[in-house]
Amino acid sequence: MRKVAVLLFAVGLGFAQKRPVTHEDIWLMKRVGEPVVSPDGRMLVFSVTAPAYDPGKQSADLWLMPADGSAPARQVTFTRAAESGAEWSPDGTQIAFVTRRNGDVAAQAYVLPVGGGEARPVTKVEGGVRSVKWRPDGKAILFEADYDPLAADRKSRKWNARIYDAMPVRYWNAWLDEKKPHLFVQELAEGAQPVDLLQGTKLAGSVGFGGLADPLAGGQALHAVWAPDGKSVVFAAALNRTEMMYKSVETALFAVPATGGEPKQLTEPGYRYSRPQFSRTGDALYAEYERKETAGGRLYSLTRITRFAWPDTGHMQTVTGEWDRSVSTFAIANDGRAIYIGGESDGADQLFRVPSQGGAVERLYKAERGGYTAVKPVAGGLIALYQTSIQPPEIVRLDGGSHKVLTNFNADAVAKLDAPPPVHFWFEAKNGKRIHNLMFLPPAFNERQKYPLLIFPHGGPASMSKDAFSTRWNNYVLTSPGYVLLETNYTGSTGFGEKFADDIERDVLRGPAQEILEAIDEAIKRYPYIDGTRQAAAGASYGGYLMNWLNGHTTQFKCLINHAGAINNESQYGFNDGGIERELRMGGPIWEKGGQWNDQSPLRYSGSFKTPTLITQGELDYRVPVNESMTTFKILQRRQVPSRLVVFPDEGHWILKGENSRLHMQEVLGWLKRYL
Repeated sequence: MRKVAVLLFAVGLGFAQKRPVTHEDIWLMKRVGEPVVSPDGRMLVFSVTAPAYDPGKQSADLWLMPADGSAPARQVTFTRAAESGAEWSPDGTQIAFVTRRNGDVAAQAYVLPVGGGEARPVTKVEGGVRSVKWRPDGKAILFEADYDPLAADRKSRKWNARIYDAMPVRYWNAWLDEKKPHLFVQELAEGAQPVDLLQGTKLAGSVGFGGLADPLAGGQALHAVWAPDGKSVVFAAALNRTEMMYKSVETALFAVPATGGEPKQLTEPGYRYSRPQFSRTGDALYAEYERKETAGGRLYSLTRITRFAWPDTGHMQTVTGEWDRSVSTFAIANDGRAIYIGGESDGADQLFRVPSQGGAVERLYKAERGGYTAVKPVAGGLIALYQTSIQPPEIVRLDGGSHKVLTNFNADAVAKLDAPPPVHFWFEAKNGKRIHNLMFLPPAFNERQKYPLLIFPHGGPASMSKDAFSTRWNNYVLTSPGYVLLETNYTGSTGFGEKFADDIERDVLRGPAQEILEAIDEAIKRYPYIDGTRQAAAGASYGGYLMNWLNGHTTQFKCLINHAGAINNESQYGFNDGGIERELRMGGPIWEKGGQWNDQSPLRYSGSFKTPTLITQGELDYRVPVNESMTTFKILQRRQVPSRLVVFPDEGHWILKGENSRLHMQEVLGWLKRYL
């Protein structure tokens, strides 16, 4: 196992005077998508997005390059329409992808000859397609699309209403309707029409059937893949979505004939399966899975990798059973002997390897700063995406212990920016736990000066603060006015073992908040350049929930910033899109009103709110609905505490649109400037 010290890509580009980071710097950096490896392992295709504040001026095109970096990347498509989901044909001569061109009402599948020529459309499906996969013989494609049983009725009816007989009714940023994801196979011969593999099946017609939701991409996904012989398709689907208020939702793996028919369930009940993959040799099927809930009705469990023999699946074999970390992504080695894993561990996105039959998990290429994701085998080595808080993801090659940069679209932009490496430290909290923290330093940092302290606990809470690029809450934009930024991986954070994440159950706010306050004291004690008399706190989602808790329990902060933060456990339960999980976390049904429902609801302590607070919210947010921010604002106004409410009518849980994002950060930095 080799330890690789990773340097910023800007090193060696000169010593020009650097300047503080702005929102424009971060937003306008090019964004490299996950690379897709050709069948022979020698070529990569990936998307590059050239962002703009005006959506009409933004573009996303496909690029090609050798996987060994022997030649620079070259652009192969040249349209403003976003192109995504690239897939190599089995013989490596064509690339399928999804885009909207030539008057397409919705995204369709296109095929591009690698040797040159124009991409041609191969689907024309009302409502669009997604997740295109080549059949192993290269003569047909598989794709996912929504099936609407009420399509004809929608066109003719004169009324407008949403009608439900069961949950779910909405998810993250959108109301749900009767549409469900289906699988389609289409031959590539001229005039061929798609065949709906799930049409008329009992599974797809059951009320609880659905895909695995993707809150950022929208819609539902079935994670479908071809079986090695091309005669069937394996996919993951939910079985009991309509029971979400009284049971944990399960997802299972299914196989359906490539000509259509009733799917066969491959997996046992009691789990959530996703992202199936076949080995190159075709004798094994792998997938990610989670237990529905841990012992005692608690929520958290690790994401693990399971293995099935193929085609006789039998019982599952856990590949990562003894490993106390979650799998984020995985890829199977070309020879089938190993599995490469991307996962969070101890404050960074790291890479690991495990024997494909199961065994000890070994860490690879430990990142000294930033982190790795999307690891994949190529001819003679591995590739991955590498990023830091100042460097968007770029493709690197990992070969024989070396780290070779293959793409560097943002090198010139990064070289101009003053972004000191983060400082990591651990301390032992009063509860006996070791708590990881990282600090980001201001531009033109001088350890002899004193700087205000801004804390930013991550959302989730099943997440982790790390040195990773973000356009929404970029660490260096937050430090740019001259602040030290402290991020604490409190109890409940991922990447520190299952028990550490699990321990937030039944103690959803008090314990994590106490650890954060202790982390502040520890940072001030260790680092004399922190001015402990000038502190502020910001948080989003669960982090915003923490802001409301802190406002009721301490006056040490000059100001707070609360994005999409819940205040009332009862109303947030009633209005949000979640199910039984909230009840499991709180320790009992809401009508019992015991334990955390009352004791750890920030509303109960709002009589102590004194700290000036900026509240921001997307009006289309159904995870933390706008009524929570309205309640917080009303209470602060009632108590005559300086407060400001900023609502984005066209945003959901995340502020994603360019101009909205720029205004949002202007409001955040303006509020901090007023009080720090």
